[in-house]
Amino acid sequence: MDWHFSRMSQDNRYRLAKYMRWVARVIALVAALFFVVMLVGSAVSEGLGPMPVASATMALLGALSLAACIASWWRDVTAGILLVLTSIGLGIHIGCFAGRNHVLAWLMIGLPYLVAGILILGSW
Repeated sequence: MDWHFSRMSQDNRYRLAKYMRWVARVIALVAALFFVVMLVGSAVSEGLGPMPVASATMALLGALSLAACIASWWRDVTAGILLVLTSIGLGIHIGCFAGRNHVLAWLMIGLPYLVAGILILGSW
């Protein structure tokens, strides 16, 4: 079957874009909730005290991912860019602070943000 977007009707393109946005929102929300639960668990286990640079960076990236999830309801381009930046930031953070298996760690934590960001930007 030869699929070209030029052959799709305007209504079908709108429906495809709407589905892409919803799938991206669900992926981003699940990833952000997992990320926040991981950050809260890490904060509880570390206890009170000064926050190391690695933890502060993770908290900033967690806030960025939540901001992207919220922005995805009103601003598609902003949310897509924030999600891609979160994925890049996680890749840099994992490369600097993670011990071993950098690719596997990024695939688990950073890839969902990249996929959601590309879906949102693609639907725009």
